[in-house]
Amino acid sequence: MLLTLPKDPKVFLNWTWDDYQPFADRLLSRQLDAGNVDEWVNEWSDMAAAVEETYDRHYVATTVNTADKAAEQAFNNFLENLYPRWQETEQALREKLLQSGLEPANFSVPMRNFRAEADLFRAENLPLLTELEKLCSEYDRIVGAQTVEWQGVEATLTQLEPILQQQDRELRERVWRLMAERRLQDRPALNDLWVRLFEVRRQVAANAGRPDYRAYRWQQMLRFDYTPEDALRFHKAIEETVVPAATRIYARRKGRLGVESLRPWDLDVDPLGAEPLRPFRDVDELIPRAARIFHAVDPQLGAYFEIMIRENLLDLGNRKNKAPGGYCTDFDVVRRPFIFANAVGVNDDVYTLLHEGGHAFHVFESAHLRRAQDLIVPNEFAEVASMSMEHLGSNFLAAGEDPFYTPSEAARARIALVEGAVLFWPYMAVVDAFQHWAYTHPQQATDPAALDAAWGELWQRFMPGVDYSGLEDVMVTGWQRKPHIFTDPFYYIEYGLAQLGAVQVWRNWERDPQEAVRAYRRALSLGGTVTLPELYRAAGARLAFDAETLGEAVAFMEQAIERLEAERGA
Repeated sequence: MLLTLPKDPKVFLNWTWDDYQPFADRLLSRQLDAGNVDEWVNEWSDMAAAVEETYDRHYVATTVNTADKAAEQAFNNFLENLYPRWQETEQALREKLLQSGLEPANFSVPMRNFRAEADLFRAENLPLLTELEKLCSEYDRIVGAQTVEWQGVEATLTQLEPILQQQDRELRERVWRLMAERRLQDRPALNDLWVRLFEVRRQVAANAGRPDYRAYRWQQMLRFDYTPEDALRFHKAIEETVVPAATRIYARRKGRLGVESLRPWDLDVDPLGAEPLRPFRDVDELIPRAARIFHAVDPQLGAYFEIMIRENLLDLGNRKNKAPGGYCTDFDVVRRPFIFANAVGVNDDVYTLLHEGGHAFHVFESAHLRRAQDLIVPNEFAEVASMSMEHLGSNFLAAGEDPFYTPSEAARARIALVEGAVLFWPYMAVVDAFQHWAYTHPQQATDPAALDAAWGELWQRFMPGVDYSGLEDVMVTGWQRKPHIFTDPFYYIEYGLAQLGAVQVWRNWERDPQEAVRAYRRALSLGGTVTLPELYRAAGARLAFDAETLGEAVAFMEQAIERLEAERGA
């Protein structure tokens, strides 16, 4: 008799492994043949979707309130008890399918993934992987608790960031230093946490028979279409083609501000003396204005966002004890996305929502795919979905009734986006290269002084133009302020590669908007059913690591900046 998993997450959210056991037993005991393998994989998919949705809902609960002890305990209980049993079961299911010699229809990419995952799996790593999840939550707790007193009121560091856009340079410096001092207070705690994370990761790699954690992580992240050497080649291309362009941007800013040297508190203020952009007062204004942009890009995308509003799938405002940053996750059973952000009324908040909206549209567009395994999209393309939406959506910042900006303000915001994209590539190279160094130099990577020195050297290589004299402690500890290094190791080059893909999608939009959106949505609808290069091609782009392709993109972006400067009247 066919066992059917419930479609309502309220039912299975609090299940124990005993509730899942009958489903697992049925899958593991069934004899496979060509006539039933497709149905068998579908049943496996349903179980995987339920477990993964449970994971994601627990994760959401711990991030929307990092002080919620009940949510934390529920997540830890899931990680300690149910999730390891599921990982063991899923490994057995992979092995069963692989040993059968059968391949379900239209399942070649998941089969490739299964082979890599089965090769990497070690039962002795399951408790270590659970420990890593807990340590990552510890990073969120440390950073989420960082507050300072400002003008007699306790404030999160995120809430102070808008002050860095004020024209008063003395005020900006005072706030920047206050935030930096607070972050440095956690320097010992984060050094200790890093060492604990590093040692567990090193043991995980050793258990799997890999020479280092980089090799382990590369396979774990299912990177089949490029190598660590390609990543290093991309770093070199950035050094050759982007760093000079970034230096020109910094020099232009320095000249317009009329300062002797560009300091870190000079990077967010408008260099032409305008007051900070204030696109909205509160989340109640942010949401409908963003909805109008999504409708303008494409009516169906706008309809997707309306579903998220109706179904309460948005948590966008900043508050104390909320995890930092922003993300979009997906609930695999109900095939719905959830967007998390920390909006405080600044321009970056608009682009964060456009970015996460792109991820959300990926969930909607691929929801037609029957199997949960087909929803696993390479991160390198998942970020094309999000970054492309930043560029496409920015065309409508001043459009329609009650827009975010006037036309001049919109041009200014777009300049900030494009300049920010250029400036991001060198920073991405620092973050990625730092991890390549750390995980291939294990003896040095547990020494905080060596870590700081390595980060400082990379910063000088890729980030010239900003004066950190007298602020060396802040500069060299920058690695502690990049959550990905702690919680998502090696997940950062994806943003750099995807930005190059997104610029190509944007360039296609300039030529033919309707066809560019059609290609974009077509690529999103493929989910993870084709390879990474094929996904890029479907979107009208090319996965690339070379200086020539990157240089062409940078030239296009610098031309766009020049055009937008004219639109602003600068």
